Amino acid sequence: MAKDALVVIDMLNTYRHEDAERLVPSVTRALPGIVDLLRRARAAGVPVIYANDNFGRWRSHHGQILDMALSGDHPELVEPVRPDDDSLFVVKARHSIFYETPLAYLLRGLEVDGLVLTGQVTEQCVLYSALDAHIRHLGVTVPRDAVAHIHGDLADAALRMVERNMSGRIVDAADISW
Repeated sequence: MAKDALVVIDMLNTYRHEDAERLVPSVTRALPGIVDLLRRARAAGVPVIYANDNFGRWRSHHGQILDMALSGDHPELVEPVRPDDDSLFVVKARHSIFYETPLAYLLRGLEVDGLVLTGQVTEQCVLYSALDAHIRHLGVTVPRDAVAHIHGDLADAALRMVERNMSGRIVDAADISW
């Protein structure tokens, strides 16, 4: 039987970067889908994994990253998706959730063979993470209404690439069941 994990990518964000103004409206639209998926995954006992940039602060841990994001420009986008005590956390430094992180090891230990990728940015971190999951023979599902973008046209192309080139499932968040 297939076992999925829900991955929340880069949602603990200060929104103090050059693309923030373009990103915030899309995050606002994606937030209800992400919150709903988090609620349902937790209720079903599905592993929830946060993969988040550490903003170059190599002495930080997930609590400090969360505190920094909550003190950023848009805490209202962070608070609804804050990790709970059962959430797992992987610090990443580049676009892919796999690049030089222990995520693959963690997924093997959890016996996970599929990922539901949520968060930001569709045309960057979500796309590269989907590719890296695919080459590791993991199933990939991306709920189109639970990912945020900077450039809508590139996000649409990224989702088409996930579907066509990686045999990924592109669905609405409400269509995901565990």
